[in-house]
Amino acid sequence: MISQYKKDKEKSDAKIQDPKAAEKASTWMDRAKLYENIALVRDTTQVIDADAASKALEAYKKVAELDKTKKGEPGKLAKEAQAIVDGEKQSPLYDAFINQGVKAFQGKNLQGALDNFSAAHGIFKSDTTGALYAAISAQQLNNHDVAIQNYAGYAKNGGKDPSAFYGYAQLYREKKDYDNALQALDMGLKANANHKDLMSEKVNILLAAGREEAAIKELTGLVEKDPNNVVNLTNLGILYDNTYSNHTKNLRELEEKLAASGGQKGKLAEELQTEKSKIEVYDGEIKRLAARVKAQPKNAELKRQLQEVNNSKKETETAIAKIEGDLKAAEEKEKAVNKSEIEGQINDLKAKQAEAKNNALKTYEKAIAVDEKNYDALFGLGAIYYNEGVELKREVDNMNMQEYQQKGKEVEGKVCGRFKKSRPYFERAAAVNPDSDAKTTLDNINNIIQQVESKNIPCAE
Repeated sequence: MISQYKKDKEKSDAKIQDPKAAEKASTWMDRAKLYENIALVRDTTQVIDADAASKALEAYKKVAELDKTKKGEPGKLAKEAQAIVDGEKQSPLYDAFINQGVKAFQGKNLQGALDNFSAAHGIFKSDTTGALYAAISAQQLNNHDVAIQNYAGYAKNGGKDPSAFYGYAQLYREKKDYDNALQALDMGLKANANHKDLMSEKVNILLAAGREEAAIKELTGLVEKDPNNVVNLTNLGILYDNTYSNHTKNLRELEEKLAASGGQKGKLAEELQTEKSKIEVYDGEIKRLAARVKAQPKNAELKRQLQEVNNSKKETETAIAKIEGDLKAAEEKEKAVNKSEIEGQINDLKAKQAEAKNNALKTYEKAIAVDEKNYDALFGLGAIYYNEGVELKREVDNMNMQEYQQKGKEVEGKVCGRFKKSRPYFERAAAVNPDSDAKTTLDNINNIIQQVESKNIPCAE
């Protein structure tokens, strides 16, 4: 058969060089069928013509161009050829392009594969196979725009392969085009309801896009469908944990802003009072020295002392003027700060912080109930209590002596209590992975508890 095709190919190549034969539609139809059959040959050991399918397509177009009735309308051959080119249904030519694409792909000729699969997609309106493999070939060639174009065609024509939609979404994710990435995954999920990998990737893209609330919603849905999936449980716990940490950070910033709005004014008022008290001292000293200079007008030392005190008074008056200006600016700044609004934000944030913390704790506990050696969940649980202890310890470290005497030991007792509560989880996490951060954290916890207990301060749970 291959031998015969070679002979027929030589005749056809020669025939289209003949001016009379080349004007006949039948010549080109015979050529189209021949090259179509050549392209359909499955034998990969001999390649008669690597571009056989493309040459068949060119021949069909030539038939449609030449075959006209006396009225100038398409003839029978032209209609047949045009139907193949238009691709209303799957044709042998479509199969020929797919076959050549497969050969090229297997031979690691990715550009050849892309060209043939793309051509197949172009001549069959309902194609999915050509579109899918054209997309894969283009993706391996790092031709992402062409890959996206073919994945879009695959999806539009009803393709359902989950891996195709995963690859489609990845191309957009690499561009940081998260909306289109999510849209691609949603199309995949429409074709493959509740597909775990597609749903998990949707969560990953939501996180990459900074949409944690939407990611939590998606993961919550996954957990509801599969409550024993420890990976989803752990990831959901981590998301709640991250939300809790963000709320804690934002809460601290708001509290510092509220404290600063009144604290600066109070500090400046104290400084002003201190400087004004110096003026009284200087006035008394000036009066005393002036009386002595009057009694001893030739005493140069007394005159020097009087001049020095006068200079000091002027410096203090300059300082007072500056502080008064700063105080006025602080008062204006305080007026500009809407304390009630900030207090409302703080209260709202505290409620959200508590909710996120409780959700994180409950979800981590569910993960451990499914897998008692789940390192991430054990570490996460311990870290929540540990970080609370760190916050309390920071409060103690920032106290002055008077503040420490008033409430320092009470807060240190709470520090000890938080670290003690975290300790069992880090012990279990360290047992699962002895070379992990859990072991280092555990050593730190034990040192702090020992320091507090050495002061005879009871730990407060």
